[in-house]
Amino acid sequence: MNTTDKKIAEVLAKFGEPMAGNVWRVQGTAVIYHKALERVAAQAKIQFDAPTIVRAERDEAVILVTGRMGERVEWSIGEALIGVNYRVSGKQAAYVYAMAEKRAKDRVILKLIELHGLVYSEEEADEFKNSRPMAGDQQVEVEKTEKADKTKVEVAASDTSVEADLKQKITKAKSINAVTDLMLHADTQKILNDLPEGVRDEIRDFAKARLVELGWPTKKAA
Repeated sequence: MNTTDKKIAEVLAKFGEPMAGNVWRVQGTAVIYHKALERVAAQAKIQFDAPTIVRAERDEAVILVTGRMGERVEWSIGEALIGVNYRVSGKQAAYVYAMAEKRAKDRVILKLIELHGLVYSEEEADEFKNSRPMAGDQQVEVEKTEKADKTKVEVAASDTSVEADLKQKITKAKSINAVTDLMLHADTQKILNDLPEGVRDEIRDFAKARLVELGWPTKKAA
């Protein structure tokens, strides 16, 4: 585990969240699930002021969000512009305000827990792709696609088999680092991305339980 990963793991551990199952890398960039940041915010007792709408258009929203954690105060801007840093495909509805708010809040959370610049929220995925020098290589392959409509028996059976296999590997991991390395591995991330969100969350929780069994800290340091 490199210095950056160690820092990320240590900070997340303070709020009861493991790095394994919550963070992955895209061309060297650490990316974290929005849901994980929401759980961290709850554990850290972060409070948000009412957002300020900076720009409100049909296809664009820019929102200023301020967050407080104890005596600390941080603010950030969240932007969402359809076709530029927010992609909508097929019949998917566009929620520019919700996306802008998510991005702003996630940035504030990362600032407050001092991980800003070390890890990025998954909600920044479109910005990674459009504004970074290596944009073509930095597509985050974990865009959540709704798979609740999977009704074919063979697909469900396949998901169950993959889930069982991955859980078996997690169980066989004999150390905290082994579990973390397994969950961060590119092959594991590809498998997780192809699974329905509910199954993916279950595997993440299973990995967390295994980490606890191996002695991983679950409570915020005093």
